Amino acid sequence: MQDRYNEMLVFARVATLGSFSAAARELELTPSAVSKLISRLEDRLAVRLFQRTTRSLSLTDEGVIFLESCHSILQDIEQAEAEVVALQSNVTGTLNVTAISAFARTQLCKLMPEFMSLYPELRVELSLTERQVDLINERVDLAILISEEVVDQSLISRKLATNKRVVCASPEYLEKFGVPQTPDDLLKHNCLTHSSIHHFNDWEFHAGDDIRVLSISGNFRTNSASALHEAVKAGIGIARLATFVTQPSLDSGELVPLLTEHTHDTSNILAVYPHRRHLSTRVRAFIDFLIGKFTPSPPWDRSQQQIT
Repeated sequence: MQDRYNEMLVFARVATLGSFSAAARELELTPSAVSKLISRLEDRLAVRLFQRTTRSLSLTDEGVIFLESCHSILQDIEQAEAEVVALQSNVTGTLNVTAISAFARTQLCKLMPEFMSLYPELRVELSLTERQVDLINERVDLAILISEEVVDQSLISRKLATNKRVVCASPEYLEKFGVPQTPDDLLKHNCLTHSSIHHFNDWEFHAGDDIRVLSISGNFRTNSASALHEAVKAGIGIARLATFVTQPSLDSGELVPLLTEHTHDTSNILAVYPHRRHLSTRVRAFIDFLIGKFTPSPPWDRSQQQIT
């Protein structure tokens, strides 16, 4: 197909300029290369497209018909390329985003009006999920997830923030059941667990120079970090949650941080997208927007800094 495109292009320029040498100069080819392309085209079509003399070059009847078709095809190609370039210079189309539910509810959704006002021709489809998403096969443009690192070589990740976690409880719960002084004390308390992300229930703490992992348990489970947040505020038990969920409750005193000297942060909040040579403008615009909002420090950390 590429050969046919080249033949059409060369033929059209020769016909328009009326000269093999003029077409060769414009296309940065040698006259002999142009002549060979035209001869190959005529041989494949089994027709003569040009009447050639030592002094003139003119189209045959078949050449006139073929030139009209070539012009139409070449114009369609130019139009298609121009439309793609226009899409790349304007943020349009549909941006497909997935995000962990709690982050989407507490952080992302309240930022979307500002982002979408910047790009009014853009449509956004946001899916909230707790599962691992196959970005390429599910045709997802970008995912926001929590992970130590991304090992899939077909993906690119950009760190938005450190995922800081806090062990916390309501003042009412602590007044009734006491304040844990060491991580081991948590084994005597009612700790709230996540039902679909099992490693969420392995709480890590500093133990000197080592890391201690406690597998906690309790009488309340849910598949939503947002629901855990509401449950711990209601006084059901103790939870370990991301500060991007809990910071307003910590600031207001609804929740009390526990064992802060033992806290161990192990993961990042990442923007992840498929490895593509030419990144669409809508994905690039969204990444730039997120970087601007969450770095060098995210809004929930800035809120804490303002209070202290």
